[in-house]
Amino acid sequence: MRINYWLMKSEPSTWSWKNQVDEVIAMWDGVRNYQARNNLMKMKKGDLCFFYHSVVDKSVVGVVEVVKEYYTDPTDKTGKFVVVDVKSKYKMKKPVSLEQIKNNSKLNQIPLIKQSRLSVMPVSKKEWDEILKISNK
Repeated sequence: MRINYWLMKSEPSTWSWKNQVDEVIAMWDGVRNYQARNNLMKMKKGDLCFFYHSVVDKSVVGVVEVVKEYYTDPTDKTGKFVVVDVKSKYKMKKPVSLEQIKNNSKLNQIPLIKQSRLSVMPVSKKEWDEILKISNK
C-alpha cells in the first residue's frame, strides 16, 4: 500500500491537537476551499497528515492518519464539500514552527509557504522526512 503525505491546518481555538487527541478519531470538517476539498478527495485510508496549528502557534504539532475516505460534509448546506475521518497517531517530539520550515532550504517548495492560505495540502516524502528530522533534533 502506497502512503501519501499531507498537511492539515487548524486554528487551535477551533480545533486543537488536544481536541484531536481527546476525540481520538474525528471528522475533519469545515473546509470551504475547492482546492483543499480536492485534496481531501485524494486522501486514502492509511495516508498520514501533519496536524498544523495555524494563526497562533504556526507549527506542526502532531500526526494523524486517515481512517475513513471522503464523504459529504454534514456541516455544509450546499453539499459541495467533503470530510475525511482522521485518527491521532502521535505528538511531534518538538513542534516544528513555520519559521523553521521557511528557513530550511529543503522545504522551500512546500505548499505551506507557496500557498499559505490553503488548509489541506500535499507534502512530499522528502518534505515529510525533513520535518520529522527537525522535530527529532
